[in-house]
Amino acid sequence: MKETLSADFCRKIIEQAPDAILFSDHEGIIRLWNRGCELVFGYSEAEALGQSLDLIIPEKLRVRHWQGYHQVMKTGVSAYGTKLLAVPALHKDGHQLSCAFSIVMLKDDSGKPTGVASIMRDVTDAWTREKALKERIAELEKEKNSS
Repeated sequence: MKETLSADFCRKIIEQAPDAILFSDHEGIIRLWNRGCELVFGYSEAEALGQSLDLIIPEKLRVRHWQGYHQVMKTGVSAYGTKLLAVPALHKDGHQLSCAFSIVMLKDDSGKPTGVASIMRDVTDAWTREKALKERIAELEKEKNSS
């Protein structure tokens, strides 16, 4: 027997997911913040709801982020709808994370964007290991070429 996915059932999946699932409205204000967001970014739901996405965007990336965000909200077009992205993000305690994420642009019945949902995962450990491996490979290649 196939179970119907009720709104309550879907809400429970979102709330309990270990990955960060958030929704920001047309203006970039956080309107949904699940338990995974708390685990990844350190802010409680009460601290994050109603705040700007600047809460988790490193300051040096904000101008570029907002240019792209407002363009997407204006046009309804994003090149990132089906791609996995990786970007730096901020934790509540100030340390920087590397997050891999995908987005879902939500639109109203007329096709106008209402905001963006993001599903994010902290990949800092994997990114750090990959960076160390690349540095080690570069060292070995340098040693090999200088021999």
